[in-house]
Amino acid sequence: MLSKVFKAYDIRNTYPDPLNEDLAVQIGSAAGQYLRAKLEGRDASDPMLEHVVVGRDMRKSAPSMSQALIKGLTRAPVHVIDLGMVDTSFIYFAINHLGCAGGIQTTASHNPPQYIGFKISGLKAVPIGQDTGLTDIKEIASTVAPDAEPETVGRVEQRDLWDAYKAHVRKFLDLRRPLKVVVDASNGMAGKFMPILFNDVEGLEVVPINYETTGEFVHDPNPLVAANMRQVQEGVAEHGADLGVCFDGDADRCAFVDEHGDIVSADIFGAVMAEHFLQTAPGSAIVFDLRSSKALAEHIVACGGRPVRSRVGHVFMKALMKEHDAVFGTELSAHVYYRDNFYADSGAITFATALSIISERDQPLSQLLKPHLKYAQSGETNFEVADKQAAMDELAEVFGEGAAVDTLDGVTVDAMDGAGWWFNVRPSNTEPLLRLNMEARDQATLDEMFNAVADMLGEPVAGH
Repeated sequence: MLSKVFKAYDIRNTYPDPLNEDLAVQIGSAAGQYLRAKLEGRDASDPMLEHVVVGRDMRKSAPSMSQALIKGLTRAPVHVIDLGMVDTSFIYFAINHLGCAGGIQTTASHNPPQYIGFKISGLKAVPIGQDTGLTDIKEIASTVAPDAEPETVGRVEQRDLWDAYKAHVRKFLDLRRPLKVVVDASNGMAGKFMPILFNDVEGLEVVPINYETTGEFVHDPNPLVAANMRQVQEGVAEHGADLGVCFDGDADRCAFVDEHGDIVSADIFGAVMAEHFLQTAPGSAIVFDLRSSKALAEHIVACGGRPVRSRVGHVFMKALMKEHDAVFGTELSAHVYYRDNFYADSGAITFATALSIISERDQPLSQLLKPHLKYAQSGETNFEVADKQAAMDELAEVFGEGAAVDTLDGVTVDAMDGAGWWFNVRPSNTEPLLRLNMEARDQATLDEMFNAVADMLGEPVAGH
């Protein structure tokens, strides 16, 4: 069963089969043992290093799964601080605010309601992924008997950190003029934090959509699917709002629509954010995932910053953020990371930052974005391919002449300076899929090159 629930970046599957309370106890015990072992040799006089923070989202299975996880953690044994129902980024804050050994959020992020899972972080909220600890935790879990009764167990306490979390998030908010914003919480954790964090902001009018946290979703809590953005788009049109925002289920990311209801790509908004942050942190590095538009890196350079290209995934993004002391980082998936948020991502901080940027300018959002809409983009398309490496090698051979080729994440072939196009094809970690992203100087070039690459990969796979 463990092999079915451990993924590249977290633990996740359907409840109760294969992921259930018995497995949660095993996973909790294993995670506790792993986090304790990572602290060997550190100052044992700090009592908070004996603690792990735990939170959960609004899914119906989350309370029982969180309690089973806590049961396992106390058997490690570690002491547990139970934060209750919070967004995932709250966990990153709490680990650092309290100085704990790590933290675990019980969540399935943007997945449908039948899913549940765990996101595990270590000291200072460093992410624990497949190559940075999850494989070890899986091996330890396989040795844990869920019904074993240890001689010593850790303590459990409930703690309310909402006031401290609010003060932290609000450091990123500077509202210069009144704004009206439509917020679709996707029946997720933004429905809890929006009233707590933002209801008393003078000059901010929020039109709420889907704030109910019952474990049922009006639409899947995934803002990257265009159909899930319809309600916020309609809300912006109906209320004449300056901005629309749609959060995912655990609210660690959000997607925007402009005042016309047009969906904003995270890399294009990243260019606007780059200018904002480089005004106060000149010369800083900014990390972005390699699928991002060339317009982003070009604007970072134009604003005096240092563009740093990353593999896709929060484990890689956060590592590069820390290595380069980057002021912020952005992924096409709408995860945005901040130096002043422990190099971690936060949907609440992204929302606060967007309000600050838009309110400090007299222009509407669409006009702020317009200079960066320079190229034609394909979006991400998936193809089912049995031999993924062979297909990527062939693409590099066929299209690589006269182009720059690299293998940072899959294969990237860049002929932007010559023929006027570039593409990245990267493999899925869990499925026989290759994911294609392409950009070109104009739509005609994009169409021609996309068809040429797609012809070699086969028919696109629907539903991914």
